[in-house]
Amino acid sequence: MDSLNEKTLHTEKIFSGNIIQLQVDDVELPNGEQSKREIVKHPGAVAIIPFSADGAMYLVEQFRKPLEKTIIEIPAGKIEQGEDPLITAKRELEEETGFQSDDLTYLTSFYTSPGFADELLHIYVAKDLRKIEQPLAQDADEFINLVKVTPEEANQLIEQQLILDAKTMYAMQYWKLQLLIEENI
Repeated sequence: MDSLNEKTLHTEKIFSGNIIQLQVDDVELPNGEQSKREIVKHPGAVAIIPFSADGAMYLVEQFRKPLEKTIIEIPAGKIEQGEDPLITAKRELEEETGFQSDDLTYLTSFYTSPGFADELLHIYVAKDLRKIEQPLAQDADEFINLVKVTPEEANQLIEQQLILDAKTMYAMQYWKLQLLIEENI
C-alpha cells in the first residue's frame, strides 16, 4: 500500500493564544502535488463522566461563545503544560462540580476534530463522589451551573438540543451501555 503521509514543506504560525495556536502548513501530497492545511494546535483536555451514588449524572451548563448559546456538558478542561491528564481530571471535577472522587477511572481518549485540530481528549469516569466544603475556584472567566440528571432527563436534554457536543453525546452512549449491561447481569 502506498503511503498516505503528507510531507510538511513549510509552517506559518498565524496566531498563538492562551489555549490554541493556529498555523498553516504547506504540504506535499502522496501524489506529489502541493496543498495547504490549516491546523489548530491544542494542549489536550480531559472530560469527566461523574456519577452520583443514586445513579444520576452531574453535568454543567455554560454559555459557549462560538455557539452563541448555553449548552449542557460533562465537566471538562484543558491540560496544563506537562500535566498528567488524571491530575487535570481531578482538578476539573472539583472546580466545575465541587466534588472529589477517589474512584476516577480512565475510560478512553479520542481526537475531537482530526480534520483541523490535534486536540486529544481523555475521558474519565468518576464514582463515589464527595462534596467539598471549599472546592477549588472556577476559572475567573467561567460561569457554570451544576445540573444533576437521570437517564430520562438526559434524553430530554438531547431532544431539546441542550446537549449537543461530542464528548457529552459519547458520555450519554456510555451511560446507556452501562445501564444495559446492568440490566442483563
